[in-house]
Amino acid sequence: MSRDNDAPTGLVLLAFVMGAVTGAAAALLWAPAKGEETRRYLNDRAREGRDRANDAAQRGREFVSQQREQLATAVDRGRDIYERARERATGSSIDDATHLEDESAEKQA
Repeated sequence: MSRDNDAPTGLVLLAFVMGAVTGAAAALLWAPAKGEETRRYLNDRAREGRDRANDAAQRGREFVSQQREQLATAVDRGRDIYERARERATGSSIDDATHLEDESAEKQA
């Protein structure tokens, strides 16, 4: 199941890498600075982009985890409420039937 959740993250990272490569190529073509300066600049930008992508991915994983926990809690609460309501409905109909049987037995006696 975790592989299904990683698919959108993988696509985002792939898109990021493709954008970074395209941007680097464009920067090299139109760069007015020297090669060493340009490489340093691109390295810094790539590092910043990687850090942002890692931060975004971490926040996304935390968000998904939190939502999964909230959903599990809601499902558990719903299940408990359903079970209690079912027990009350089943228990009250049994109690009502027992009570009616007791009343009819008293009337006959």
